[in-house]
Amino acid sequence: MFRIAFYHPEIPPNTGNAIRLAANTGCELHLIEPLGFSLEQKQLKRAGLDYHELATTHVHADFDAALKAFGDATIYAFATRASRCYADVTYQQGDVLLFGPESVGLPDEIAHAEAVTDRVTLPMAPGSRSLNLANSASIVVYEAWRQHGFAGAASSKQR
Repeated sequence: MFRIAFYHPEIPPNTGNAIRLAANTGCELHLIEPLGFSLEQKQLKRAGLDYHELATTHVHADFDAALKAFGDATIYAFATRASRCYADVTYQQGDVLLFGPESVGLPDEIAHAEAVTDRVTLPMAPGSRSLNLANSASIVVYEAWRQHGFAGAASSKQR
């Protein structure tokens, strides 16, 4: 499946929601330190409900450690100043979907790092600054998964 990466996430409920997203889609969640919260924080656990045990979550000490874990994967950095729309990307299994901290987004040195394949954006109405981090990840994960026919999803009869 795909790999969701949060660089320096700040808000526990967003990461809790991403844990739930990862569990329900078969994605891996990669958290790149420093985190703006403890993984034991009540808000994180509440947002993730009982999905923590169902999600594959990795915590990396820094961006270089995350890159080492990603190997030669394609990395898409999501940034409001990018010009390529997320829906124009052909996603492949194992791709990394990299998102920045809620308050400032991905720093330029990360968005333009040599390992990053491309910078991608989600369209918004004029005058808008950004979308919620967990919502942004959900939009992209479901587009990538849709492109693969929702492979691995339970049929409606199994739900």
